[in-house]
Amino acid sequence: MTRDQVKAVLDRVLTWPPERQEDVVRILEEMEELDASEYRLSDEQVAEVKRRMAKPDPKYLTLEEFNERFKD
Repeated sequence: MTRDQVKAVLDRVLTWPPERQEDVVRILEEMEELDASEYRLSDEQVAEVKRRMAKPDPKYLTLEEFNERFKD
């Protein structure tokens, strides 16, 4: 996306109703906060999240199965 494309979108936002403009400001401020966060996923973690989200039939454990796996 180019600077001109971003500017065009932001110019259109200024024509929106005030409530929608407030939504845009809130969303952009949240994005800025996320960018300022010290917490980041490594490339490996991102790949793992994507792999798990793409899995069509994930296996879930019951609480009993979970507890059994972590017994001493």
